[in-house]
Amino acid sequence: MQHILEAIQSGASGDDIAALTIPESYRAAFVLREETGMFEGMASADKDPRKSLHVDEIATPELAPDEVYLAVMASSINFNTVWTSIFEPLPTFGFLDRLARESEIAKRHSQPFHVVGSDASGVVLRVGEAVRNWKPGDRVTVHCNHVDSQDHSAHNDSMLANNQRIWGFETNYGGLADLSVVKANQLMPKPTHLSWEEAAVNALCNSTSYRMLVSENGANMKQGDSVLVWGATGGIGGYAVQYVLNGGGTPIGVVSSAERAQLLNDMGVEAVIDRKAEGYQFWSDEHTQDESEWRRFGKKIRELTGEDPDIVFEHPGRSTMGASVFAVKRGGTVVTCAATSGYMVEFDNRHFWMKLKKLISSHFANYEEAWAANKLIDQGRIHPIMSDVFTLDQVGEATLAMHHNQAEGKLGVLCLAPEEGQGIDDAEKRDRIGEDNITRFRTR
Repeated sequence: MQHILEAIQSGASGDDIAALTIPESYRAAFVLREETGMFEGMASADKDPRKSLHVDEIATPELAPDEVYLAVMASSINFNTVWTSIFEPLPTFGFLDRLARESEIAKRHSQPFHVVGSDASGVVLRVGEAVRNWKPGDRVTVHCNHVDSQDHSAHNDSMLANNQRIWGFETNYGGLADLSVVKANQLMPKPTHLSWEEAAVNALCNSTSYRMLVSENGANMKQGDSVLVWGATGGIGGYAVQYVLNGGGTPIGVVSSAERAQLLNDMGVEAVIDRKAEGYQFWSDEHTQDESEWRRFGKKIRELTGEDPDIVFEHPGRSTMGASVFAVKRGGTVVTCAATSGYMVEFDNRHFWMKLKKLISSHFANYEEAWAANKLIDQGRIHPIMSDVFTLDQVGEATLAMHHNQAEGKLGVLCLAPEEGQGIDDAEKRDRIGEDNITRFRTR
């Protein structure tokens, strides 16, 4: 890949990049099918991604007509990378095997390895014969909605497609690598004021937050809404807070330390709950939730804002869902996209049905939503929440940090890019938007 890197860094033309030789193999981070049982009998917290994630050369796959070869300059860590690396809730090779049964070209995905990663920024190297909107040399970011447009269910809202998948989690050849194969309908223009790693961390979490809050497919937030955001400095919460502020709402950020509370204050969030300092214990034991703690939590929210929240941005799952359903206002909306603390959730249905509350499920975003979210990044209205950067060889360490909730925001990963700070195309625009806004999470 060295000749590709040199061409990109020298500003080679699209024609010159199109003429480059695609290597027969490339460096990638992956888990192995033969090791899926390595953590059997261990508690989830004790499973170590550094033992399951390998970085080595893999063979370059064939390119499908609707795909591009992408030189991946940078990527990032998401919770689905954690799940794949610890083989929870089940090994992802089953996803790859099901995809492989769809077509001849899809057979590429069923391999003894699974290359992970659901974010990327980079440069298009080669396009398939059916690709029409992108060309070699284009600098892009990648969203992770992998969908086949030949299926009727993929139209209207592609997230409802029968064969909708998350790239790098339910498909092979993901973004934590020096090269990837990406469908053309996953590509978006790279924000011109951001470095490769700053551009790489946004698509999955930013698009998810956009659909959950802004889109008609989610909570359809309006100006003046108060929105409770769990994990408000985390991978999706940090974007959610920005959408509430940008959309004329009032965010109520829930965090777990005084330092994280201060970060929210610096972002302009006045209503902050430090759940660790408050000592909330929503579960009195493994099987019983404590309604008195829900009431104490709701009282705290009203002390801060004077009202119950219109929307709750919910993603921890089991540990918080009962409190979320209780706390949201009469007729309000709980929107959920994940279950990082457990997916078997419980809540008191009396508080749900008798107060006419709504529970909306949300999962990533369709192409239009992802494009709109990326546009807001490019305009400098929404900013990256990257707190640290690792090299591809350190992918195990980065995944472990996310697994143990030791990181703020997003963790960037340098792939083909040799160092931080490269890839900024418009320095004047960056100055106008403000270094403090772009790098706020890096200064903690």
